[in-house]
Amino acid sequence: MMNLNNNVVKRYNPENIAKPVGNYSHVTKISRNAEMYVFSGQIGIDQNNDIPTDFNQQVTNTMNNIVAILSSQKLTPDHVIKINIWATEEIDWDHFYEIWDRVFGTTHPSMTIAYVKGLGLPELKIELDVWAAG
Repeated sequence: MMNLNNNVVKRYNPENIAKPVGNYSHVTKISRNAEMYVFSGQIGIDQNNDIPTDFNQQVTNTMNNIVAILSSQKLTPDHVIKINIWATEEIDWDHFYEIWDRVFGTTHPSMTIAYVKGLGLPELKIELDVWAAG
């Protein structure tokens, strides 16, 4: 997905600090007149209400769900300002970044990652907490 360079969200990586160690931006600035959107954590459930056992499939489904929920509010991934990632097992970064880059292009939102013992349902392996502005 291509970034629209909207006037609401600007992303930066200041030169006076270390470069990001992954595909994210250190700073995300929101214009004054923007509306904030906070979404419930998105999980790897599919359109048939099934949660696959495969971690990477949960990642793919979660990202698809993020695009869909943004669209429901007439937003795009370019409006995402921050994503918190909660995972119960090691992330396959090759797969994750393939999907991440497909959704966010080359200008990534700010990100925090945490490995946790469990999520809201025992079958969940990853959950993404999404904040957007539009």
